[in-house]
Amino acid sequence: MKILVVDDDQGMREFLDIVLSREGFQVITAADGKEAFSLCRKNDFDLAITDLKMPKIDGIALLKKIKETSPQTPVIVITGYASGETAISAMQEGAYDYLEKNFDVDELVTTVRDALKSRDAKAVAVTEPAKDDESFDDMIGTSRQMRKIFERIRKVSQSTANVLILGESGTGKELVSQAIHNHSPRRGNPFVVINCGGIPETLLESEFFGYMKGSFSGAYMNKPGLFETAHTGTVFLDEVGELSPFLQVKLLRVVQNRKFRRIGGTEDITVDVRIIAATNQDLEKKVHEGEFREDLYYRLNVVPVRLPSLRERREDIPLLVDHFIEKYSTGRDKARKKISSYALSLLMEYPFPGNIRELENIIERSMALETGNIILPESLIIRDEAKGSDDNSVTVRFNENGMDINETLKDVERFIITRALEKTNGSKAKAADLLQVSFDSLRYRIEKLNLP
Repeated sequence: MKILVVDDDQGMREFLDIVLSREGFQVITAADGKEAFSLCRKNDFDLAITDLKMPKIDGIALLKKIKETSPQTPVIVITGYASGETAISAMQEGAYDYLEKNFDVDELVTTVRDALKSRDAKAVAVTEPAKDDESFDDMIGTSRQMRKIFERIRKVSQSTANVLILGESGTGKELVSQAIHNHSPRRGNPFVVINCGGIPETLLESEFFGYMKGSFSGAYMNKPGLFETAHTGTVFLDEVGELSPFLQVKLLRVVQNRKFRRIGGTEDITVDVRIIAATNQDLEKKVHEGEFREDLYYRLNVVPVRLPSLRERREDIPLLVDHFIEKYSTGRDKARKKISSYALSLLMEYPFPGNIRELENIIERSMALETGNIILPESLIIRDEAKGSDDNSVTVRFNENGMDINETLKDVERFIITRALEKTNGSKAKAADLLQVSFDSLRYRIEKLNLP
């Protein structure tokens, strides 16, 4: 790869030339910004490293010119005149990173390689600019995996076959089910979501099938269940792997015959519904272990749709970040924020155990914490998963204005509840037990914190 080095200090130019050439890069040097810009007109550089204080054209002016002619080229600014203001100024103009001249060689080489990785990721994300290819309903992505998912949705939406959506928590399983419904002949008819892991088992049967007046204490009138409500439409069974053996038997009859009885009822009710189920569990493994009925599994798994984790489609991260920045900019008086190249590179390297849902939470939180118009790394609050840390900790960062302790405590509560839901595979009932609170208390906290 070809790197441009710009510095009016000959010793520094020669030093950078030696270090980077030894790492296998082709290095071209310039003594000032004017000479550098002339070289940019004749060459396509993969990366530029420039001093900040130079005669004729300084580093900031050169940075602007490079970004105007080659927006995808990352620029690293190096200076002996360190100050927070110049660092922020360079980042706002699009610099990838900012290094003082007392840097060590390893720091420089690491920053250069990270900048080139960031450039490659952005190049993949913008290779096809057609906006119609960037999204499908509310799903965002141009990766090969997501294009396959979009095509599968188009095909399966025209059939009436049952669909089983597989994927980790936070990958967008409900969005896929909604898209299948929206593109099917049933669009305009009910789309009913049943969270099999979020409703206590004692209530789930009555939620599924409804009940007759007097069938149990508190049943003061006939109540239709969610399957009745969904007649002529689609039922989405989220977290279907959480169902107890008793409810698996009850559900099997509905899946086979589209018939059921209300609790306390004596007559069969027939419904016309399309069934889509989803799980973050390995249902096939649960079948082999006797925890999930084999006949129900094969009835649900007529057409499987497997969603990739965000780790498997990292090239979609820049698009998703832009989407969430736009989403949380709505209604604000401030100018639309941008994310710095270095902050984006940190997100590109992060493993995202919570997938898209976690990325959205990170961006929403960063938008609230960042006081300027550009999201810097200091505003990102992410778990230290990349280093293999498994401690239940939250990173707390102070900005120049201090810290709002009430908002920080909300972040801590949000983190703990999210972690509990991950450990229980999304089951709110089990998470409540883990956190030693009542189910209603947990549900109230989730709603208060606007958690999904």
